[in-house]
Amino acid sequence: MRMEGWFAVENVHERVLPVPAAEVGRLLDRAGSADDPLWPTPCWLPMRFDRPLAVGADGGHGAVLYHVSAYEPGRRIEFTFDPRIGLVGTHTMEVLPQGPDSCLLRHRIVADTRGAMRILWPAIVRVCHDTVLEHLLDNAERAVTGSVADPVRYPWRARLAVALEGGGKVRARPVPAEAALLHAALPRPDLADAFSVRVPPGTSVDPQVWADGVFRDPPAVVTALLRLRNVVVAPFGIERGDSSAFDTVGRDGREVLLGTDAGHLDFRASILVEPDSDGTTVTLSTHAATRSRAGRAYLGLVGLVHPAVVRAMLRRAARKAVSPRARATVAA
Repeated sequence: MRMEGWFAVENVHERVLPVPAAEVGRLLDRAGSADDPLWPTPCWLPMRFDRPLAVGADGGHGAVLYHVSAYEPGRRIEFTFDPRIGLVGTHTMEVLPQGPDSCLLRHRIVADTRGAMRILWPAIVRVCHDTVLEHLLDNAERAVTGSVADPVRYPWRARLAVALEGGGKVRARPVPAEAALLHAALPRPDLADAFSVRVPPGTSVDPQVWADGVFRDPPAVVTALLRLRNVVVAPFGIERGDSSAFDTVGRDGREVLLGTDAGHLDFRASILVEPDSDGTTVTLSTHAATRSRAGRAYLGLVGLVHPAVVRAMLRRAARKAVSPRARATVAA
């Protein structure tokens, strides 16, 4: 049910759940916590507050800022928007009993739009909000019944927002000292670089999962470049590369090591996963050491495209990790 004027918003999402209200109320009381069972992370940036859930707790999700203006444990949370975002009003989550073994979980926005939000709300914010709330209700249904009868379908504008918000920006960085396996494997590399991406809470913290995501499912353009590479290097006596070059050769805690030795150079790649309370940093580091003149020439050419290739592979893995499909798989 949604009723909206030109500048006023009244937006309601609700779902009947076949369990007592107290059971859903316990889920609601974990809103904004690290183990929030309802908020659809990692698709969307998590809801976070500056203190435990209580009146006065200040925070929001991403650029959408608000504070807790009313709280009845197990029943109702009211949030008041920070007017700087262009919404003046509240959004409320509440659990309404429908009998001894049924309840209604409802979210309602009542607000006026201001400034740029008068354009942004109908253009993109509303569809993202509707998608987030239906995904949240899916999570509630799954938590209490074990399945979802009609899962939310992400429209293209919501998928675009997820890609831009959750996929993360890949940044160059020094090879981290914590990549101990990599430093031990090739301590004197001729090529050494590292790139990191930051992803929201809820993504995998298993470095092997990330290694598979980066190297076993690269972008199509990277696959095409690898095939071209095999054609070009053959006349120069350099071995053709295959997927075995990205086999895992070691693991220690949050780091996995991949790579191979060839006649022209030795190659190692490290995936290092560093989780914290606000998300996870995934770093892909590379060391390569040449063995011959052909290897040095090869590395000189490959080094020109290597940063772009690594960025593309890491960016794709990050976006897939926070995709709606990935979240549904994790939740199931």
